[in-house]
This record gives sequence, C-alpha cells and structure tokens, in this order.
Amino acid sequence: MSNTVRLVVATHNAGKLTEIRRILTEDLGSDADRIELVTAGQLGLPDPVEDGVSFEQNALIKARDVVRRTGLPAIADDSGLIVDVLGSAPGILSARWCGHHGDDVANYRLLLDQIADIPDANRTARFRCAAAFVVPEAGRDEAPYSIHNENVELGDMRGTIIREPRGEHGFGYDPIFVPYDQPARSGENGGPLTSAEMTPEEKNAISHRSKAIRALTRSIRRALID
Repeated sequence: MSNTVRLVVATHNAGKLTEIRRILTEDLGSDADRIELVTAGQLGLPDPVEDGVSFEQNALIKARDVVRRTGLPAIADDSGLIVDVLGSAPGILSARWCGHHGDDVANYRLLLDQIADIPDANRTARFRCAAAFVVPEAGRDEAPYSIHNENVELGDMRGTIIREPRGEHGFGYDPIFVPYDQPARSGENGGPLTSAEMTPEEKNAISHRSKAIRALTRSIRRALID
C-alpha cells in the first residue's frame, strides 16, 4: 500500500484482525484505508508472557512488546468473564479456569458447577475487554524501540449465566452467557439468545471488544491519520 501507516494487531488470531478491521472501517470511514493492519503472527513475533494482574495490564504488555520489537504502533486486547457472585472471577484466568489453557467446555462446565446452587436472579456477569493502543517514539532506528504514548479503554457486555449451554457460534463462555442487549429476533426456545446463538454480526454489534476498540479510534485517528 502507498501512503499508509502500518498498525500491528498484537495477536496470532486472524479472526481478531478481521474484527478490528471492520470496526476501524465503520468508525474511520475512508480514512481506514490509510491504515495497513497486520498481525504479530504475520510478522513472526512471539507471544509475550502475560503476567499482569488485570485486563488493562495484560493488554499493555502485548502492545508494548510489539512496539519495542518493531518500532511500529500496536493495538492489543485482553478479555474475560467476570461473575459477580464469584467475586469477579474467573476474570484474567478465564481462558484457564479449569487448570489448563484453552479448554472452553471444561472451563464453562467448572463454572456452572461452582454456581449451580445460585438462584437465577443472582447469576449476573459481564464480559470485559481492555484494548490498548501504543505508539513508538519517533527517531529511533533500532530495537528495542521506545514508547511515546499509550492509551487503554474498557468495554463491558453485561448479562446473566444460564444453567446449560446453548448455541454453536462464538467461543469460550459464549454458550452459557445471555447478554442483556439482544437482537430483534428470539431464540429457538422463544427467549433471549446466548452469545453462541447470535450471528457474528449480532454479537459484534454489542460485544465488549467492539466497545473497547471503538473507544480507541479517536486516539488512533489522532496518532496515525491527522
């Protein structure tokens, strides 16, 4: 691309790149064409150790690592499920709640067992996303590159935890989470949809990640376009 600025999405997930590109296009209009999005995976960068104690810290760890290695601006996010009756757990441990990383079914089955005796009215929860945008210091021509500015925004998707999973879309805890914000249609049972019963478009319109990244677009425009 000519006359564009490269922005690295600190992920190895191509689906996340597609989602962020859609959000930037919606929010920035034709100006989004001036930003070339690439993933950390496409650049061959390793995943950093995410040893923060909050979503904000882990998002910054990922974005800062990309900037220091490449000298390019970076965007990163970290997200998870917060269940009120569990004192905000599983939180940053959401992806490995069952004791090891990435087993979605084991994670949500353990969670359902832990709150099995909790009445429906008290099974409130929210997905939370922290999105970080980090810009390098200009003028340095070798790694490690310095950081000029950074910004973090939060987005929440509130709802409740049901007792049995429903739906085939999404990932993680989506099959047991019913967002308060719902599309116009109902589920097969006539009631509200879980995140896993929504289409990607329906979920993205209300998701915690979309809200957090949209909140960053003003900073992205100011740093990369204006």
